[in-house]
Amino acid sequence: MGLLESLTGPRDLRHLSDDDLDALATELRDRLVTTCAPRGGHLGPNLGVVELTLAIHRCFESPRDRIVFDTGHQAYVHKMLTGRAGDFASLKQEGGLSGYPSRQESEHDLVENSHASTSLSYADGLAKAYHLRGEDRHVVAVIGDGALTGGMAWEALNNIASTDGAAENRKLIIVVNDNGRSYTPTVGGLANHLNSLRTDPRYEPVLDLVKRRLQGVPGVGPAVYDALHAVKKGMKDALAPQGLFEDLGLKYVGPVDGHDRAAMEQALQHAKRFNGPVILHAITKKGFGYGAAERHEADQFHSPGPFDVETGLEAVRGLIWTDVFADEMLRIGRERPDVVGITAAMLHPVGLNHFAHEFPDRVFDVGIAEQHAVTSAAGLAMGGLHPVVAVYATFLNRAFDQILMDVALHRCGVTFVLDRAGVTGDDGASHNGMWDMSILQVVPRLRIAAPRDGARLRELLQEAVEVSDAPTVVRFPKGPPPADIDPVDRAGDVDVLVRTGSADVLIVSVGAMATTCLEVADRLVDQGIGVTVVDPRWVKPVSPVLVDLARRHRLVVSVEDNGIVGGCGSALLQTLNEARVDTPVRLHGIPQRFLDHAKRARILEQLGLTAQPLALSIVEDLMALDRGESLVHVDRA
Repeated sequence: MGLLESLTGPRDLRHLSDDDLDALATELRDRLVTTCAPRGGHLGPNLGVVELTLAIHRCFESPRDRIVFDTGHQAYVHKMLTGRAGDFASLKQEGGLSGYPSRQESEHDLVENSHASTSLSYADGLAKAYHLRGEDRHVVAVIGDGALTGGMAWEALNNIASTDGAAENRKLIIVVNDNGRSYTPTVGGLANHLNSLRTDPRYEPVLDLVKRRLQGVPGVGPAVYDALHAVKKGMKDALAPQGLFEDLGLKYVGPVDGHDRAAMEQALQHAKRFNGPVILHAITKKGFGYGAAERHEADQFHSPGPFDVETGLEAVRGLIWTDVFADEMLRIGRERPDVVGITAAMLHPVGLNHFAHEFPDRVFDVGIAEQHAVTSAAGLAMGGLHPVVAVYATFLNRAFDQILMDVALHRCGVTFVLDRAGVTGDDGASHNGMWDMSILQVVPRLRIAAPRDGARLRELLQEAVEVSDAPTVVRFPKGPPPADIDPVDRAGDVDVLVRTGSADVLIVSVGAMATTCLEVADRLVDQGIGVTVVDPRWVKPVSPVLVDLARRHRLVVSVEDNGIVGGCGSALLQTLNEARVDTPVRLHGIPQRFLDHAKRARILEQLGLTAQPLALSIVEDLMALDRGESLVHVDRA
């Protein structure tokens, strides 16, 4: 049995020798690589925080002392050190360990965060609470330099650095895990500043010690302290320009080699003695200790798919939705010099890297700053360009106010491309893109397109960038697109995918649910039921064609991979009610709850969003109508 299996919790680390700890670090890296190889996972970030995490758990007493990771994808080592090493092989598997901290898994996990730039706000509140309650507890926030590009982190720093007297007694330590990257190299002025801090490996605050020794000495007044401060600032700027943090009033320790565990422990103990907010600047390397990850140019194995342990080569994957968008974006860019791209630290994940390679001056990666990305896009539109903002659907949640008040209110022609919409699966509750079509329904003039296949993605993206006086949204799921589904007819802007027999049931398929809806239609036709399956293409606003079709059918059924409350089905139902259409309507979508991690197909099965349960539900409703029963408009989620 290795050292890792012998650990029952972080307290066991304090009894290990330096040689044992070095051996344990090697075991941790081996376990990370071998666990992530067959399934993928956030390998690079965790390889980079092995010694850093060991040092934190040796210097603090979790769970009494609270450790908050930002983002939680760098918490794999933390999981193994807090009693979950034996279960680590179940990482990201259904019923197994989450890919992020999980309160259900361990008392050592407090914040289930996978959206970046939040840890400092959590930590600020925790430290204030413990101080007010008189509890002698430390709070440690681990935040990457990439997450520091988010505005929320700086809002928190502004408050943490408050000059009120109580702040001096709040035991809050901010560990900046500086590897120069988020997904890819960190961008912007902050990145340049942190890079300059790395120029001096040690900065000993000697003058702070002198100042403390002089306190209370007769004859030493404000003038002496002002002179000491001036000397200190001069030395600081000469050695390393860490003034950005110290001028906020925050103590600064570092830079420290984050892969030198002993140095990290010494720095953490030093930071603890301040008994107030401290920034500890740790320099790490993403992917450290695994050659393939260190050499990986794109993202140093930030989140690879399955790969070969020996070579580091990822398994060959097929075409995915993102590839279709990337290719069509390039084609549009060649024809439209006014089209520009914006993303929030996700250039490669959303496929804009290809556009950036060909048009480097027309892509703006703003870092982890979705709110800024959206309002900056409004400015670009006001300046005569057509911006395409590409992010994961789950991250657009953070910029709703900007979409509403900065883009839509001003009639700005901005296109939002939402990758990984709907159920994403493995990454858990925070990554499912199941909120966007509900949230965006309330935005006036905004239009939402949900392509059912690759051909429609190209078609709808072209239509979206033609809209110059309102925001448009194009959303698509994770994974490979289905084979193209050609319509049998088109009614206005609505594609008719199936029309058979009598007008028994109208199935309104939203986006990627088209394949499932066609399977449902096959089952119904086999039972002699007349079916019409339509794809609205643009699901907001509701097409008048759907109103006319609904009047001619006995039952209307909507199917979407979005939250059922306020979603496309709800908008359709409201529209039919306003038009005094009395055809019964059944809504099928995702219930308003946070979903456990599992494969997308498995989650859809659990939700009843597969062909057999949907077909059964429709048959039962039609039988009830045949019996003369009156169906109440019901959501079936």
